[in-house]
Amino acid sequence: MNKLSLVIQREYITRVRKRSFIILTLLMPLLMVGLSFLPLWLSTLNDGEVKQIAVIDQTGIYAPLLQSTDSYRFEIVGEKQQPDAAAKVGKELFAILQITGDLSENPNAVSLTSEKQSPQELQSLIRQTLREKVTQQRLDQLSQGGNVDEEAIAQVREILDNRPSVAIQTLRMGGDGSVSESSTELSTIIGMVFTILIYMFILMYGNMVMQAVLEEKKNRIVEVMVSSVKPVNLLIGKIVGIGLVGITQLAIWTLLAGGLFSLLSLFVVAPEQVASMSEGMGGMADLNAMGNMGGMELNGIMGSILSINWLEILLFFLLFFIGGYVLYASIFAMFASAVDSEEDTGQFLTPVTLLIMFAFFAGFYSVNNPDGPLAFWASMIPFSSPIVMMVRIPFGIPLWEKILSIVLLYGTFILISVFAAKIYRVGILMYGKKPSLKEMFKWVRYK
Repeated sequence: MNKLSLVIQREYITRVRKRSFIILTLLMPLLMVGLSFLPLWLSTLNDGEVKQIAVIDQTGIYAPLLQSTDSYRFEIVGEKQQPDAAAKVGKELFAILQITGDLSENPNAVSLTSEKQSPQELQSLIRQTLREKVTQQRLDQLSQGGNVDEEAIAQVREILDNRPSVAIQTLRMGGDGSVSESSTELSTIIGMVFTILIYMFILMYGNMVMQAVLEEKKNRIVEVMVSSVKPVNLLIGKIVGIGLVGITQLAIWTLLAGGLFSLLSLFVVAPEQVASMSEGMGGMADLNAMGNMGGMELNGIMGSILSINWLEILLFFLLFFIGGYVLYASIFAMFASAVDSEEDTGQFLTPVTLLIMFAFFAGFYSVNNPDGPLAFWASMIPFSSPIVMMVRIPFGIPLWEKILSIVLLYGTFILISVFAAKIYRVGILMYGKKPSLKEMFKWVRYK
């Protein structure tokens, strides 16, 4: 037992003391935020060029309604100029918008021709403008028909122009009958964040175990180590030590996130505080109104965040991380011990990588239906449950499903670990030959 603890300490301390671990732990959250929001921000930027759109409207009804923007400029041309405009597509003109008939009677009488695939932004702009005009046309036709009085038509127009928005307040009922505020959007975000985290950590630290086994085998260090430590203890110490590195990193991130959340909560100003501030500044009504709106909105967000059972989420995240990590780390170590180089692991690890990718995509598609068949069965299968279950937990699922998933996961990783240890003890000292799966199964029966 003392030798096992020494192996665990060696694997843990050598990695935690590395400068790369410290830098990665501190910068990874910023890097993840940047990778999430930078592409979104870049997608909103344009190339600075105003694209010319020629509009040929045979009806003369719709072309004047198309308003130019910073990215697109609509230019009305006559039908006789159509051949010249067609020759300019891809040069002076980006696209030609042609309307050949009354869209209220024939919605398909419009086309957009361009050399490149037309952007979704441009299509949405044109579609929205034409849809509003067609709606007005049909209301006019209804009014002219005489079956509906003009006052009712005017009221319909007003309703369409000022469409009311409805905000649904979502509440969750606890087992004791208590009702608390919840947020589907927030649960979705939390589920996806923890799913990505557990996917990333299982893959990253599982590969770290594989690299450690390969490095020791290639450098022949393992031959010296097994003379004083049993191969099984060496494998267990390596998996546990590297796993503790991952848990340390998660603990640091949890503390940083908690500190950031506490700091943000200090900036949430209550509406009554803003009201008293506005009275002291001469009764500024605008400041008071803005304070009420901002305070209510921020308090609503903070209330939704506080309504999440963070203790439950963090506890199950830790349990599923440990189970998923040990399961896949055992598989990675098993295959790494059987080969001499990283290139030889490809044929063995490809199916494992596909399993992890399936779990990630299953979790991604389970967000919209966390109680559906895909979400349920994928959260019960041990090879995908660590990732998929983290999507479902923020939405609130029965306790028996969580317990059953954990029992199946831990039972499976114990069996896989025993199987991997038997292959590891033989494969770690085998050189010069890349074994087949059939031969590896024979190693299990060796005594």
